[in-house]
Amino acid sequence: MATRIQSQARPDTLLLNMGPSHPAMHGTIRIMLELDGERILNSEVEVGYLHRGFEKTCEHRTYFNLLPYTDRLNYVSPLINNLGYVMTIEKLLGLEVPERAQYIRVIMSELSRVSDHLTCLAAMAMECGAFTVFLYKMKAREFLWDVIEQTTGARMTTSYVRIGGVRADLHQSFDTVLKKAVEETRRVLKDVHGLLDKNKIFLNRTRDVATISAEEAVAFGWTGPCLRSAGVYYDVRKAHPYLVYDRLNFEVPLGERGDNFDRYMVRMKEMEQSLRIIEQAAVRLPRTPGAVIVDGIEPAEAIKESRKKRVRRAVKLSANLEGSEKNISSGILAEETGAVVPPKEDTYTSIEGLIKHFKFFMRGHGIRPPRGDVYFSVEGGNGELGYYIVSDGSDKPYRLHLRAPCFHIVSALEYLIRGRYVADVIPTFGSMNMIGGELDR
Repeated sequence: MATRIQSQARPDTLLLNMGPSHPAMHGTIRIMLELDGERILNSEVEVGYLHRGFEKTCEHRTYFNLLPYTDRLNYVSPLINNLGYVMTIEKLLGLEVPERAQYIRVIMSELSRVSDHLTCLAAMAMECGAFTVFLYKMKAREFLWDVIEQTTGARMTTSYVRIGGVRADLHQSFDTVLKKAVEETRRVLKDVHGLLDKNKIFLNRTRDVATISAEEAVAFGWTGPCLRSAGVYYDVRKAHPYLVYDRLNFEVPLGERGDNFDRYMVRMKEMEQSLRIIEQAAVRLPRTPGAVIVDGIEPAEAIKESRKKRVRRAVKLSANLEGSEKNISSGILAEETGAVVPPKEDTYTSIEGLIKHFKFFMRGHGIRPPRGDVYFSVEGGNGELGYYIVSDGSDKPYRLHLRAPCFHIVSALEYLIRGRYVADVIPTFGSMNMIGGELDR
């Protein structure tokens, strides 16, 4: 079947496929270009090469078991995907989350946001020929992922944020590793500013290329750094504050021209603001009764050591498993037993705890929100990340829909590259930060 661009093509123009096999298209996007020489007269963007069936899959999983699927949406900042989903369920259930867990969520979300922006700009710079910038940013991301890995037990697919709180408390050396990561990231950002901000080659590739006005960006449904690059002041953390963002001081950087350079600069400035948020949240982190205090931060057992091993080790020390995890669960998990996994001490030492554990995971039991529908959104790495869930009173969602920011941003690609050159497609596409798992959900 002929595509729209094929039916409109003129005999004196060239039709060219860019992707899905093109390196810059990540194997998930196909752009059919109609060219006059190297100038783009028309284009058609085709998505769907990485369709995951996320929404339909989630409708056949329990509310607790579908959490790992959210990790695979934006796999560069999975903690924010977790957060958006669990806060939607918490809104439906009316759950109160402990204050310490809220601060931990903020810290982990901002670490994810910085790593997301680092990955985006690293790829964008590399595809423009700035390979040194790519290496610098990947180095900074490693420091951030060290913090995430030692806290959650995984680098990318974490499943750390849980309904009612977080999976585990912070690890023993969290403050030291976090401080080092923040310092190294700031150093890298300073170096990158020096390499790119006044670099003539980079400016020629990005300044006044693929411009979009504020009105056009809103019409396309843009959110996040791309929308703010056009000068629109909209950030979910400010417009609809959640967790403890209303208690923290940070600014929302804006662009002026809405071009590729502004999309680069807004992300660079946002990373600085995220580091500022992380430092404030780490200082204000509330104490947890029963946890060990290390330089003002109260860590629990390292999550890398599995719960089973921790329980076995605790059995050797104490018959009633004192100190394994129950003593800190009140600080990082809500007390609503119907929505939170019971502590292992109760599961392994009492018949009541064992029954609660079985019923939590048993089909037809577990988390059963009341009938109704709910929408909740958070500020993801690419913009407003929202979940719409319809509950029929069972342990599975009747309908789950994801408001993915990537889809709206990529929908404007045809408009942005029209009239430009083939070489402009690469930095333009890179500035959008397309994530296939989120786009082709």
